This record gives sequence, structure tokens and C-alpha cells, in this order.
Amino acid sequence: MECFVANIKDSTDKLVQKQMPEDADEVIEQLFNDTRNLESHCFSTLFEQQQMEDCAIQLWNWAVTKHVGSAINELQKAKVRDVACRLLCASEPQDPSESAVRRQILMASKTGRTWLDCRNPKFADDLFCLAVKSLETLYSRLTARGDDRGDINIPKGDVEKDLFRVLSYQAESALAQENHPEAVFCVQRCRDMLLRLPKETGYLSLMCYNFGVDAYNLKKYEESSYWLSQSYDIGKMNEKYSPGAVVRAKILRLLATVYLEWGCDDFQEKALNAVSLANQASVHPSGFLLKTRVLLRCKAQDELLRAAVAQLLESEVPLDVCLSTVKLLMEEDREALAFEFLKRVCQRFESSSELGSALVLHIQLLLQRGKELLARQKIEDVITGHYTGKPLSHQTLSSLHVLLWDRASQNFEAKNYSEALEWYNYSLSFYTAGQMEPNLAKLQRNRGSCFLHLGQLEKAREAIKEAERCDPDSIFTQFSVYKIAVLESDEERAAEAVKAIGRLAEGPVRSEDRLLQAQNAASGLLSLAAQIALEHDQQTIAKKALEGLCEHSQDGAQVLTGLRCLVRLVLSAVEAAREEERDASLDALRSYLKMALQRVSQPSAKPGPSLGLEKHAEEANWFRKIAWNLALQCENSPDRMRDFFVLSYQLSQFCLPDRAVLMGQKTCLLMATAACLELCRKSPVSTQQAEQLPEALEHIQICWEVWKALKASGDVSKDQTETLLLLYEFEARAKLNDPKLESVLESVLELDTVEPKTLETIAGLAMEPPAHFPLVCKKALRIALSLHKKQPQPDLLRCSQCLHSLIQLSLPTGVSEVEPRALEEVWGFYQEALSVIGLAPEEFPELEILWLLTRAWNTGILLYSLAQYGGAERWCGLAMSFLCHLGSLQESYQTQMSGLYGEVLDKLDKAKRNLIMEE
Repeated sequence: MECFVANIKDSTDKLVQKQMPEDADEVIEQLFNDTRNLESHCFSTLFEQQQMEDCAIQLWNWAVTKHVGSAINELQKAKVRDVACRLLCASEPQDPSESAVRRQILMASKTGRTWLDCRNPKFADDLFCLAVKSLETLYSRLTARGDDRGDINIPKGDVEKDLFRVLSYQAESALAQENHPEAVFCVQRCRDMLLRLPKETGYLSLMCYNFGVDAYNLKKYEESSYWLSQSYDIGKMNEKYSPGAVVRAKILRLLATVYLEWGCDDFQEKALNAVSLANQASVHPSGFLLKTRVLLRCKAQDELLRAAVAQLLESEVPLDVCLSTVKLLMEEDREALAFEFLKRVCQRFESSSELGSALVLHIQLLLQRGKELLARQKIEDVITGHYTGKPLSHQTLSSLHVLLWDRASQNFEAKNYSEALEWYNYSLSFYTAGQMEPNLAKLQRNRGSCFLHLGQLEKAREAIKEAERCDPDSIFTQFSVYKIAVLESDEERAAEAVKAIGRLAEGPVRSEDRLLQAQNAASGLLSLAAQIALEHDQQTIAKKALEGLCEHSQDGAQVLTGLRCLVRLVLSAVEAAREEERDASLDALRSYLKMALQRVSQPSAKPGPSLGLEKHAEEANWFRKIAWNLALQCENSPDRMRDFFVLSYQLSQFCLPDRAVLMGQKTCLLMATAACLELCRKSPVSTQQAEQLPEALEHIQICWEVWKALKASGDVSKDQTETLLLLYEFEARAKLNDPKLESVLESVLELDTVEPKTLETIAGLAMEPPAHFPLVCKKALRIALSLHKKQPQPDLLRCSQCLHSLIQLSLPTGVSEVEPRALEEVWGFYQEALSVIGLAPEEFPELEILWLLTRAWNTGILLYSLAQYGGAERWCGLAMSFLCHLGSLQESYQTQMSGLYGEVLDKLDKAKRNLIMEE
């Protein structure tokens, strides 16, 4: 116990120091846990008792000190008080003094009340029991010495007050724990004490009333009726100290409501008695209304109800209570009585500024009961009164407008446009000329719609013009302007309206009653606008509307549908269009396809309904085919062809993967690459070439990946894709002067089958400006020539062309000097030519033989001019060896060349002799 006392004292000292400790919550929690099971009178020594009493008083004072109040919360306060109370009880002797008992009563009752406020009635109960026990002890002591003192009734009265208060707390705690019998017992004890404590009558009555309210809110009607009855009965016990007639009437009205809502017929009479007593005690509008409800529930005769509602008018109740009564009567099918009472209400409030609300209700009820003619008459009377000294308030006028518009919209939906227009005109009657208000614009738009359905275009135009004056920045106004423009075939005005709708769609949009409730009002209007234009065969206007829809809609499915419509519209006009118009249409289609690609590539990027996977792929496939077909129509426009093939490939990436889609992707990339290279060939500007060639290489790289997937999916042995890709890559790299060019040639040579034509094409590309790779060219030509010769029946024409190119590359025309190495190389080509000619002399082209002869002869003459006589003789002799292979030209060339050759030989001999003599 000594350790316990020391811990309690240390914690108390730490808590009550001047500076609030940072771990106050932990200290309080530790103290609370340590003292929860502390028994009374458990400290044996006087010193321990004194120390714990001091700690208890310190803690209590600390908890109730004002400046601490905001530093700790209510739960912490309750715990500190609980600790103080238990320490005090434990430190008291077996027979505490009267002052100690009073202190225990104070601390226990206040701590229990604090726990109750913290919604912890179980903790509160322990302390309330302690307080009651201490009160009984104190009362016994006071009674025991009563014979000796004459003023003993004063302290006994104080004890009874404290006991009364603690018992009321116990009743509240019992109800918090849903212990109704215990609460009844406690309240009954309190009620028995009222004869000695009459001033507590009001308190106990109100407490029971609060119990009844809580039970009513929990739908515990039986308990609620008990507590409300107790509250009323207690209030009657002492008129002087009761809550008063107004409160008693309030109690009775709630009691009547409980009986009414209890739903049992046996309590209807009790409800009527209760509300009648309430109305007798204190007049209140809600009391008369409640009485009417009770009578209606009791299915009372009209005379009783008539008398009840008559009391309303006699009691000077507000108009809104009277109108609520009228509605109540109508709900219970007391129509005649309701209209009778409403008529009296209108007479009673005839001079009131609030009369309009009664008139509006009258009109509403007439319409609900199908009495349209009477309603119309009443409306016309209201309109007349509005302009002759009985104006409607703004709120009443708004309610009437809602009523009239609702009636008009019902007729509009039923396609009774003339009737709808009449109801809208009633509403228009309340607006003055020149008035500016958004609701007036809306009204004029609705009138314009009615006129349009009635075929009255001129009146519709006037109504919409007025709407535009009042609210030009409404998309609904602009939509109405658009409809008029379509009907008048005014393309310019319609386009302006569509543009305005798109511009206004960027801001917040007010929803239009009965017209559009979609999240994106502008998109819905633009979609409807396109539909209207197409119905009137206005394709240009429809196109503008659809373009606006695709630009502003947040709904991906709606945008793709709009793009489909746009594509179909433009495609229908492409074939019959002139060249310049056709190009513009193709450019428009290209932009639509790009927009479609953006949408299918980001299906969930924006709010709105998302496409399912299958539907998403279906949309992508549709646009992919369109792009493919458009690309095929652009043979004369490589740039458009490239763009459409690229779009087709990109769209195919969102299709369901299969072999057909892969084949399409491969073809698209090949054709896009070919278009890039074609653009490069036609472009004279090097910067444009620099843009096209890297793009071509990019397409080639992607195509290789697609090709790998295709090879893995099936047999591609007869497909020439690899050859095409290598040729395209060779051309692009050649024009870019790429050092990797020769590696591309090596890749070609590694193919399973290499055609000579492929190598000839590579040779041509290697020397096609701006490319200049003669070594690569000659390598390709040599291999091509070798392949030709290996054929069972060599194509001598192709062979001659290869040899021609090889000789031309090694021995260009017009040179003034030739390297010996080049001459030897060319000599080898000539020997190759002779061997080829020897295979089939008659099939070798005669002109090629003549060209070979001429180049050899000219080479010999060139060497002769350079004093290279041995070489000159050799090459001239080579030229002479081709004479025998000439056909019809042989005789003429032989005569000329023989003479010239003899002269050359003579000159060569002479030159040799002179050279010897000089040596």
C-alpha cells in the first residue's frame, strides 16, 4: 500500500503543477486505472489517509478550476473527478464526520453527472449509488438528533433536495441504458417528494417531457406516451410552480401526436382529447392543424371538421397554416370541404399581401381535380388583379410560373402544341415589355418550339429573337437560333450558332427543363442539331454540328458515332467532287481519322460512358478500313497516302489481334515507307528529305517487329516482305549517306533466296543522287552478274546491262587519265563480256557489242595520246576482237577500223623506234 500511495502522490504532484504536463492524458489514464477497484476505508494508517485526502482535494480542485477547463476535455475531467472521489472515500474513517459525508455527496453527485454528460451511464451509476447512500447516512444522523434542535427541518430539506436531484440523474441514466422500469421507479420517488419540494415541480415535469421527446424520436410510442402523461400530470400538481399553460399545451400536442402515430384506433379518442385540452390551455396554430389531422384520422363528419377549421380563422392563425389545412383536407379526399374552406381563407386574407399564395394553391387544386376551365378563369382573374392593385409577390409569382410551365410541358409532351402555347402565354402575361430575365428567355424558347411544331415559322423567329435579346449567352438560345436557321437554309447563321454553342459549352451549363438532363448539355444539343440538319437535307450544316460535337463532347462513344457520320457524309461527296474540293475533303477525312485514333487510344481518359472491349475493337476496325481505302485512292498524293496508311496501322493496334490484322499492319507500314521514299524522290529540298527518310526508317523498324510476329503465326515462305524492307532500308540509308549501308547489302545476301533483280536495284539505288556508293554498286552488280550466269538460261540482256554498268563505273566517259588498276579491272569485265557473248552471240544485243567496241577503241586511243603504246595496242586490239560479233554493222565498222587500226599500228611502230633512238 505504501508503494500505491507514493505512486498516487507522484502522479498528483505531476498533474497539478503550474505547467500543464505534456503527458497529462497518460497520467490521468494511469490514475484512473489504479483507483478503479479501490475499496472504501482501505488505508490503515492516519498518515496514508491524510496523504490520500490531500491528493483527492488537489485533484478535485485542479479539475474544476476555470483556467484548466479548456486544457482538458470532458472525459478527462470525468476521470480526474472519479479518481478524486474514490480516493476521498478510501481515505475516510469508518465513521466519517458530517462535513466529510457532505463532501462525499457533492463529489459523487457531480462526478456521476459528468459521466452522464460523457454518455457513460454505467460509471455514473456507481457514483449515484454512493451519493444516495451518503445522503441516507446524513439524513439518518440529522433525524437522530432532531429532538435536540428546533431548526432541523432546514438541513433535512437540503438533503431531500440533493436526493431529489440524484434520483432524477438516476432516472436519466436508467433510460440511457434502456432500463425503463428503473427510470419509472426513480421518477416515482421524485414525484412522492414533490409535496415537500413543490418548487421542483417544473423541473420534474420538463424532465419527463424530455424523456417523452427522446422516446418519440426513437418511435417508442408506449414509453413516450407514459412520460408525456407523467409530465402533464406532474405539471397539474402545483399550478404555482408548473411550467405554465403554453408548455402544458405543447406537452399535450406531442402526446396527441404520439397517439396519432401509434397507429392504433383505440388511441384516436385519446389523441382527440389531448389536442382539445391543448387548445383549451393555449391557442396555437399547430394545435388546430393537429386537431384537424386527428379528426380526419377518426373519419369524423364534415360538420366536426368544418367546426375545427372554422376555429383556425377565428384564432388569427397565419395563412400558411390555413393552406396546410386545405392540402390536408385534399389529401384525405375531403374535396368539397377543402374548396369551401379555401374560399373562406381567400375572403379572410383578401386584403393581405400573401393572398397570392392562396390563389396559386386554388389554381393548383383545380388543375389536380381536372377542372381546367375553372382554373383558367382563376388564372385570368389573377392576371387582371396583378395589374390592378393586387400584385403577386415574387415568391408567389415564381410558384405560379412553375405551375403554368408544368402544365404547358405536359401538353407539349402530349403533342398538344396549341394548348401548351396557351399555358406559356399565361406565364408571358406576367412579364412586362422589355424585361430582361433568363427565365423569360427560356419561356420564349419554349414558345418558339410550340410555334415551330405548329408550322408558324415567322412567330417562332420572333419568339427566338426575343429569347436572344434576354439571354444570348445560353446554349439553348443558340440552339433555337440554329433550328430557325436550318429551316430557312441559312448556312452562315447556322454555322455561327454551332460555333456559339461550342464556345458556351466550355463554361457551366444550366439544365433545361423537359429538354435535356444529360451531363453534357452542349454535346446533346450538337448531336440533336446534326440530326435536325440531316432531316432537312442540310449536309453542310450537319457537318458543322458534328464537328462541334466531336470537339466538345466528353463521351467517347458519342464522339466516335459523330465521326462515323462525318466520314460517311464526306465520303459521299468525294467521288463527285472536283480536284481541289476532293483534296480538301481528303484532308478533312484525315483530321477525322486522327480524332478517332485519339479517342480509341484513350477510351477512359475522360468522364462519360466507356466502350466495352469488343465494341472498342469494332470501332477501331471500322476506322482502320476507312483509312486503308482512302490511302488506296491517293495514288497521286504520296503524302496523303502515307498519312492514311499510318493511321490505318495505328488504328489496327486497337483491333482484336489476329493474322489478318497483322497482315494489314505489315502492308500499311510497307506502303507508308514507300510513300515516304517517293516524297523524298520528288522533293528538291534537302530539309524535307531529312524529315522523310528517318520516318521511313522508323516505319521499317516497326514493320520488322510485325514481320516477326507474322512469321511466328504461320507460313510466310512466299512472302517478299524481307526483300522489300531491305530495299527500302537501303534506299533510305543511301540517301542519308549512312555508313551502315554495306551491312544492309550483307543482310540481303543472307536471304534464303536472292534475286539478281534485287541486286541490280540495290546497285541503282547506291548511285541514285544524292547517294554515291560506287564500291557497293559494283559489288552488287558483280554478284548479280554471277547469279545471272548461273541461271539455266542466262538472260543475256540483263547480263549486258550489268557489264555495261560495271564498265561505266570503272571507266567513266570523258576522263583524260586512267589508273592501271582501273584498266585491269575493266579488262576483266571485257573478258567477262566476251565469254558471255560466246554463250549465244546471236542473242547478245548488237548495240551493246557496238558500245563495248567503241569504249575499248576509245580507251586505246586515250592511251596512245598518253604515249602508253603497249596499252594502246592492247585495247585497240580488244576493240577489233568485237568486230566479228557485229551483225549488220560489221562490214562498215570493219572497213573503217581496219584502216584506222593499221594507221595506229604504224604510228605505234614509229613511236617505238623513236623511243629506242632517244634512249
